[in-house]
Amino acid sequence: MRTPAPLPVLLLLLAGVPAARPAPPTCYSRLRALSREITQDFQLLQTSGPSEPCVRYLPRLYLDIHNYCVLDKLRDFVASSQCQKVAQVDSLKEKARKLYTIMNSFCRRDLVFLSDDCNALEYPIPVTTVLPYHQH
Repeated sequence: MRTPAPLPVLLLLLAGVPAARPAPPTCYSRLRALSREITQDFQLLQTSGPSEPCVRYLPRLYLDIHNYCVLDKLRDFVASSQCQKVAQVDSLKEKARKLYTIMNSFCRRDLVFLSDDCNALEYPIPVTTVLPYHQH
């Protein structure tokens, strides 16, 4: 019985499928992920039957990082005096502060604002998925 030569086996192992590494996050992808996380956390806070009545008086927090008004929205939310010392709200405000800082300094050149419709951040249009028409 003949054993395979060590060099070809080693080359096969080295030439195998490289470990799948995701691309490193970009500034833009970090902004998108953090804005979605904040929006979802806020919606959860609103719908989970808040233990604190002040939660219903917080400014709405729907974030669209392509809308220039989002910067004002973040500033207003962080500065709101409702729900001081409520852990979930404090955590949300800290995330909002972080997003504002990232948008305003680190990612300023990577971000393109496509709108300045402040009303769209108050009453967002729900996203619906339209299925393609199938012909028979």
